[in-house]
Amino acid sequence: MPLTVVGSIALDSVTTPAGKAENALGGSATYFSMASSLFTKVHIVGVVGRDFPQEHVDMLVKRGIDTNDLQVAKGETFRWTGSYDGDMSVAETHDTQLNVFAEFNPQISEASKANDFQFLANIHPTVQRGVLQQVRHAKLTFMDTMNLWINTEPEEVKALLGEVMGIVLNDMEAKMLTGENNLVVAGKKILEMGPKMAVIKKGEHGATVVMDGQVVNLPAYPLHNLVDPTGAGDSFAGGMMGYLASHGEVNFESLRRGVAHGIVVATFTCEAFSLDRLKVTTLEQVEERLAEYRNMLDF
Repeated sequence: MPLTVVGSIALDSVTTPAGKAENALGGSATYFSMASSLFTKVHIVGVVGRDFPQEHVDMLVKRGIDTNDLQVAKGETFRWTGSYDGDMSVAETHDTQLNVFAEFNPQISEASKANDFQFLANIHPTVQRGVLQQVRHAKLTFMDTMNLWINTEPEEVKALLGEVMGIVLNDMEAKMLTGENNLVVAGKKILEMGPKMAVIKKGEHGATVVMDGQVVNLPAYPLHNLVDPTGAGDSFAGGMMGYLASHGEVNFESLRRGVAHGIVVATFTCEAFSLDRLKVTTLEQVEERLAEYRNMLDF
């Protein structure tokens, strides 16, 4: 089944111990759509400025991503500048220019609305609410969030949790949202707020899945070539949702398998700057790495 993602499309400038990339393609919806397109058809909903390179649009289309809901607004594209030094799990932001993204008001086409699987990437919760109002009949709605919204819009975030079926967030955000330090307790507390599924990302330590009273911890895949972790979390979500949409069913077992696929897909993103590695990754390569991951867990 096809799916729809609504989120940011950006031009990133990133510095890591491995080097530097200037004005590289980034954004939550971009990483998500590239990852999920390994498994199924994806509709991307976002906004860019008139300065956005056509080559990036062509690359998305070549990957089979539907860009009909990609708005081109007067002004410049969202830009982010950051770096990683030492702790590669945390980026230091040096500059953020929202530009046209500051006024982003998603208008979902009928084709994108019709998709049973919908993902609300990390955007302002009021914008996420506006999207939810347009996709009421989706089979599965998942949302992402971040510490900024939990700090500044806590009630809005909690209200949204009562309207979506699942949430993806990192360990720090789960603790902030619930006030719990134990991630198992935090995950169960999140479900009490409304959603049926919670997936807690733990970076180099994998992910925790909570659904139907069941909890499972999946470790990370051991990555030896870490170049740039930017977009890893969005690629993880894209791999997870792409797998779920390709199978058309959602239960604890399929969600666990989806998370395993997301963990593996995200490793490819980390092996190069921007989408340079992910855009040449094939499903066969994902399956090969997944087989290694599965063997690692079998004892």
